[in-house]
Amino acid sequence: MPQIVIVDEDEEKVSSWSKRNGLLAMEKQQTIKKSVTAEGIGIHTGGKVRLCLKPAPPNTGVVFVRVDLPGHPKVPANVNYVIDLTRRPRRTSVGFGEIEIHTIEHLMATLSCLGIDNVIIESNGSELPGLDGSALPFVDLIKKAGTEEQDVPRKVFQVKEAIWIREDDAYIVVIPDEEFRISYTLSYDHPLLRSQFFSHIINEESFQKEVAPGRTFCLQREAEELRSQGLGKGANYENTIVVGERGIIENKLRFPDEFVRHKVLDLIGDVYLLGYQIRGHVIAVRSGHQLNIKLLQRLHIYRERIGLGAIISPSQERVAQQSELDIHAIQKILPHRPPFLLIDKIIELVEDTRAVGIKNVTINDNFFVGHFPSRPVMPGVLIIEAMAQVGGVLMLSKPENHGKVAYFMSIDHVKFRKPVVPGDQLILEVEVVKLRTKTGQMRGRAFVDGKLVSESELMFSIADA
Repeated sequence: MPQIVIVDEDEEKVSSWSKRNGLLAMEKQQTIKKSVTAEGIGIHTGGKVRLCLKPAPPNTGVVFVRVDLPGHPKVPANVNYVIDLTRRPRRTSVGFGEIEIHTIEHLMATLSCLGIDNVIIESNGSELPGLDGSALPFVDLIKKAGTEEQDVPRKVFQVKEAIWIREDDAYIVVIPDEEFRISYTLSYDHPLLRSQFFSHIINEESFQKEVAPGRTFCLQREAEELRSQGLGKGANYENTIVVGERGIIENKLRFPDEFVRHKVLDLIGDVYLLGYQIRGHVIAVRSGHQLNIKLLQRLHIYRERIGLGAIISPSQERVAQQSELDIHAIQKILPHRPPFLLIDKIIELVEDTRAVGIKNVTINDNFFVGHFPSRPVMPGVLIIEAMAQVGGVLMLSKPENHGKVAYFMSIDHVKFRKPVVPGDQLILEVEVVKLRTKTGQMRGRAFVDGKLVSESELMFSIADA
């Protein structure tokens, strides 16, 4: 069994933790062994949909592909692509522009707890099938596919301090823990939905037995209102527990506290959009998708800022380090220098696929001297330039491109959605659309606090310096 290294600023604490828990098994990424399919009806859209889950290379993550749309657009299942719940309520959705995929939380929870890090999910519709309203059918699907270990370290995020978020009488707190644990309190103004509590370490075994069977539910008095909003078109008494004033309508509970178990299921799926397995204790009271996503965004910002918490093997340490570049490494790749070097760090770099960079916007940035000095706003063109520099790192980091430069060929479909001001941290995400030997087409997006502020399509040409 290989030794591991836990990245932590407190080595003495790490050593003590390791001694208490013994030698920890090396965690490696996993994908599925073979392709599997599932068909069903979307609970909200009512549309028929067919899914095909396929194995994926290391560091791919969970990626949805809309095979029913021209070009088969890809949507990564991560925090930067989450759709605002005010637009798509009562579910978790990801997408960009007009490309969307809805109600992904049950499948995401299953992938998380069964240890699937990398998978391609092809869908011929905009919403995943609701199946029986729980995650059990997805568990069976993954079991049918089997799992395959990949020789790359798993991305694990170790929570190091308390993180919390609250809205009215609902809140979520995450505190450090050596396991992934969830404690959830449900309490609604209904005789069957008062004071249910669930607390458990979440792993493959506990998920399958205690969480996955929990089904979607709604109050009978909500049903008509949901349908008037265009929701619940595919819901029925078989895939949704309908709670009437006198009890469950045309169905039976799998657990006396099935409602709180389903809330835990949703929470697991939402949190996995961080793109990392989590080690921490999540304590939630009356939370739903909206608060879950706000916690997710806060965790994302926290993780980016501390840059710690990965569990890696010494044999894989060099690979892991290459996926993150500090300012000195960036300057070895790009010819730009301050004040025109607009990225501070690369936090993710997957060759020929994607890169994510950070720009910390401060009042000391020289462009604020002349750009609305009384009310400083980062120029939109510089946001696009920062995106392009991340794209440049992605293209020029390949060994065969060392010493070359990347020039703009075109910029299309540029949109500015929110102003960027001093104190903001820009998360700049660039993904390859098409790559050739000397040209590359990419899609760029910029986020602040998990919200999209700008996007564009960029085309580069590589030339000798």
